[in-house]
Amino acid sequence: MLPIIYSDKFLEHDTGAYHPERPSRLTAIIQALHAAPWAHQLDWQPPTPIDVAGDRLMLSIHSVHPPQYVEAVARLAQMGGGHIDPDTIVSEHSYDVALLAVSAWLDGVDRVIETGSPAFVLTRPPGHHALPSQGMGFCLFSNAAIAAHYALSHPSVKRVAILDWDVHHGNGTQAIVETHPNIAYCSLHEFPHYPGTGAATERGKFNNVLNFPLAAGSTLADYEPLFQEKVVPFLQAFRPDLLIVSAGYDANRADPLAHMALQPQDYGRFTDYCLHVTRQVVFGLEGGYDLKSLGQSVVATIGSCLSANSASPIR
Repeated sequence: MLPIIYSDKFLEHDTGAYHPERPSRLTAIIQALHAAPWAHQLDWQPPTPIDVAGDRLMLSIHSVHPPQYVEAVARLAQMGGGHIDPDTIVSEHSYDVALLAVSAWLDGVDRVIETGSPAFVLTRPPGHHALPSQGMGFCLFSNAAIAAHYALSHPSVKRVAILDWDVHHGNGTQAIVETHPNIAYCSLHEFPHYPGTGAATERGKFNNVLNFPLAAGSTLADYEPLFQEKVVPFLQAFRPDLLIVSAGYDANRADPLAHMALQPQDYGRFTDYCLHVTRQVVFGLEGGYDLKSLGQSVVATIGSCLSANSASPIR
């Protein structure tokens, strides 16, 4: 069984009509997962409610975001919502939904450490663009970075790696973790493209950052040598006790917000490489805005998790 951490409350983050980061993203994924031949192997789990998560949740968020920023998001939601920037929207329920999303990512960390096997965190809003004191790029709180810091509080976890295969560079995640010696960050992304960061020269204070800027139109033939020759060796050399994947699916050819040319099944291949590094992987949803390819891509990721054998070599 593979844990899927999800709540219908994630549908309550209202970004308005025509916004690409919309609730139907999650419903499309759920429909695709229920239609998969191995659907009976999924263990759907609700995230820990925010009133139960309590101090664990807020301490984790404050390890990354200053209280003043968190309170500003809360106030904006209490006022009925508004824009952090032209693309990043807070609605009446967005603050509570974003807190619950963080709680789900923390639960994902706990599940993977308890079982030694992967879990998928199916949440919104996404997080990898959120800077410590500024939401942007549809993101309110930096889910992956918060989860990485939280993971280090577990006695068995000394090092955490984050792999970001979203088509956009995770500028927020990198900004938060690049000065932490026990967290590594690796990103493959279209460049130049939003948000304009992620140059190959950005290496982090401890040589713990590895960016792969890719040209528009890149396919699996461009990605796969990087996984084989650069990404996997970098992660293996770091020897993470836990791998967190910022699993964005907007590098698909069909995606309307980028210009790459991956196919949904390619994400199953990416997943195989992750599991070659470690079975302890938390996959968490980031981008992906074409509903059909988004659902198919998540199916490919989870299908690879279910069929993987930790001793099997990559072929």
